[in-house]
Amino acid sequence: MQRESLASSSSPFSTPSTSDNRPPPEDAWVDTYQRLLPQWQSLALSSQSIIPISISRVNQVDAQRLDVEMSAMLKEHLVNVFNLVKPGLLFQYEPELDAFLEFLIWRFSIWVDKPTPGNALMNLRYRDERAIETGGKVRTGLEGPGLTVAQKLWYCIASVGGQYIWARLQSFSAFRRWGDSEQRPLARRAWTLIQRIEGIYKAASFGNLLIFLYTGRFRNLIERALRARLVYGSPNMNRAVSFEYMNRQLVWNEFSEMLLLLLPLLNSSSFKTFLRPFSKDKSSNSGGDETQCPICLASPTVPFLALPCQHSYCYYCLRTRCSAASSFRCTRCSEPVIAMQRHGGSINVSQTQ
Repeated sequence: MQRESLASSSSPFSTPSTSDNRPPPEDAWVDTYQRLLPQWQSLALSSQSIIPISISRVNQVDAQRLDVEMSAMLKEHLVNVFNLVKPGLLFQYEPELDAFLEFLIWRFSIWVDKPTPGNALMNLRYRDERAIETGGKVRTGLEGPGLTVAQKLWYCIASVGGQYIWARLQSFSAFRRWGDSEQRPLARRAWTLIQRIEGIYKAASFGNLLIFLYTGRFRNLIERALRARLVYGSPNMNRAVSFEYMNRQLVWNEFSEMLLLLLPLLNSSSFKTFLRPFSKDKSSNSGGDETQCPICLASPTVPFLALPCQHSYCYYCLRTRCSAASSFRCTRCSEPVIAMQRHGGSINVSQTQ
């Protein structure tokens, strides 16, 4: 009897007033289920962890770079439309033009819940990270709603309006020479404040860059402040950018830079003189009119002879060619010219003089 009484008292469904082995009520399990259901739900939500996803940092940086290139391309085409207008007209409105193009990109991409051109090529989209942190069903780690209306508006104000105001403020302060003004302490203080704000912003951007390289989240301060994270739009989509065009562009840029470096170092006259024996035959050169100067193709007013081949030249033409190139060759016979003599006289002029 003592064991039975202990068992009945330890039963979870027993009532405190029972002293016998009476069965529990039929609806006792319903009351117990309703009492324990909130605890089970809280345990399920606490045990459900967000799936850690890793978004390629290269994709995010490339998407940002592609957006910049897209804006520059639109700006170039817009400037070409006003080529016939007064030169320098658009230069004074350059901040407004940049802000207008950035607003167009924002209006037809982020505002309508679509990715920017760079994000679309990199298979990325914006996600409200605050909604993910509060909890919800997570299966692949890429779920989550897009940006809210407030986030979109603040993104436009910070990225478009903030950059425009800062560009205008810098140009205005530089034009007014606030930094060089010693007579106006207010302008000097404003210039110092602008420099400090710029320094703080650059330091914060550098810190955000280090955090981004470590965690792979939030490329800039605007995205971090708004909690707007870039995630993959489709989990099974590959990169849409080919590196063939980029490789060709890099090769052409390096080749053009090499030509720009080497061409000024080449002497055009000596180069033409060096290639002349390979391009023309001596017999064809000697068949021209001997009375004309082979350089200016006119009758020499002050004729001089090139020695030792004794072909007739203008004094000015022969003298300038010999001064420009120490190893000048006759354009008729390709013989080296070592001196020049006046035609019909005895005046010899060395090439080195």
